[in-house]
Amino acid sequence: MSLQPEKSSALPPCAPHPAAPNPGEFSQDERRQLLQLAHDAIAAAIDNREISLEAPSEHLAERRGVFTTLYLHKELRGCVGYVFAVMPLYRAVAETAKASAFEDARFWPVTKEEAPHLRVSLSVLSRLQPIRPEEIEIGKHGLVVSSGDRRGLLLPQVPVEHHWGRETFLEQTCRKAGLGDDAWRKGALLEAFTAEIFADEGCQL
Repeated sequence: MSLQPEKSSALPPCAPHPAAPNPGEFSQDERRQLLQLAHDAIAAAIDNREISLEAPSEHLAERRGVFTTLYLHKELRGCVGYVFAVMPLYRAVAETAKASAFEDARFWPVTKEEAPHLRVSLSVLSRLQPIRPEEIEIGKHGLVVSSGDRRGLLLPQVPVEHHWGRETFLEQTCRKAGLGDDAWRKGALLEAFTAEIFADEGCQL
């Protein structure tokens, strides 16, 4: 399995900042640690120095997929992530933050002047689980469609933003994979995930 992060054209919106009520898996302190780690990783890369990547806790050392989205003055500035749980979450956040800042081909690399003004949004993915088309819940599930060496992913927010129904969501994910719109009817593997999203204060679009 390739460890290359995946650039996403299916971008999560900014979520409530960490001071908001927290109904999810990650505590407010864990959210702050991960968001700060993303900023630290970008700053260290600009300064050509290393940062400590010791596990902050057993929980944050669990292997998880994650997408890191960067915004500058409320405009998208990069989004890269790992679909699969290929490394501990805290390391994945550091890696995807750097990749979002410097390796998203849609944007110029982040500059030293821009870095302090970036806002970070993290989408931590659950593990992939096989799912039947009729089980997909719009707004809850992200979707991965795979066939052979082709794979497409759309995050849970995408069908909500575009007002898609379940069938359109399936078709669009097939297109993302480079497959025919009806590949989901013809044996392509369907897998679902959920995402817990949290962001810096002020990350409001």
